[in-house]
Amino acid sequence: MAGFPVGFSGDPDRLLALAGQALDGAAQRFIEGVGAPASVAKGPADFATDLDLELERRIAGAVAESTGVPVHGEEYGGPAVDEGTVWVLDPIDGTFNYSAGYPATGTLLGLLHDGRPVAGLAWFPLVGDSFSGHVQGPVRNRGKALPPLDDGGLDDAMIAVGSFSRGSKGHFPGDYRYAILGEVSRRVARVRQFGSTGVDLAYTAAGVLGGAVVFGHHPWDNAAGAALVLAGGGRVTDLAGEEWHVGADSVLAGSPAVHAELLTVVRSVGAPSDYRGDPGHGTLSY
Repeated sequence: MAGFPVGFSGDPDRLLALAGQALDGAAQRFIEGVGAPASVAKGPADFATDLDLELERRIAGAVAESTGVPVHGEEYGGPAVDEGTVWVLDPIDGTFNYSAGYPATGTLLGLLHDGRPVAGLAWFPLVGDSFSGHVQGPVRNRGKALPPLDDGGLDDAMIAVGSFSRGSKGHFPGDYRYAILGEVSRRVARVRQFGSTGVDLAYTAAGVLGGAVVFGHHPWDNAAGAALVLAGGGRVTDLAGEEWHVGADSVLAGSPAVHAELLTVVRSVGAPSDYRGDPGHGTLSY
């Protein structure tokens, strides 16, 4: 089981309880707003809704006031996420799903200390699940402690792989992601693509999914789930196998055995630069 980062001196159980109350207080509004249209364009096929903005203001204010720890949100930003103790908040993870009325969407809140995960909460009001935990465990859902992750292998596992466009460029080109998807599909019982990093990582932490491959780098997407997987006794790295921190460019998560097998699969497809055509001129984008 992972330990707390050096220098962290807070009470994670207290912080989780207070943060959970803030998320509970916003859950009904989250439910009421399902189907909200895009209102803020953020990039190709990426947007925010007015509910993203409203919920971030509401949750960030409540969490900062009750816990005394500042909050960095996806929409409004905040303090640096790589130093000190800070919450990172995604008010609506899986915004495209949320706008479409697809229930694989929720609110993510991760606690970082000097860029390392301490605790996480992943609330999915549309299905009634609320996961919380800190890195010394356990993971809880709806307040009930879940068993640690078992150490079965890939053969019987469902693995979540992040969604993508085959033609996308950037740090992890679409063809590289497609190659990973293909190789993972050869080894596992089932592959799933939910369109929500929060879903991928939280349900990995709960043992529902065997593992997750995440191509995105945003801390508000990854921090909560990284902490939850560690709380469940799992392993969390980037796709290169380095321990996850807030500056990581990706996430690879699962029980120790599943993680080790997934890492072997990922390495077998080669490096992202092999798929760029011109390795020296990749541009970081997702």
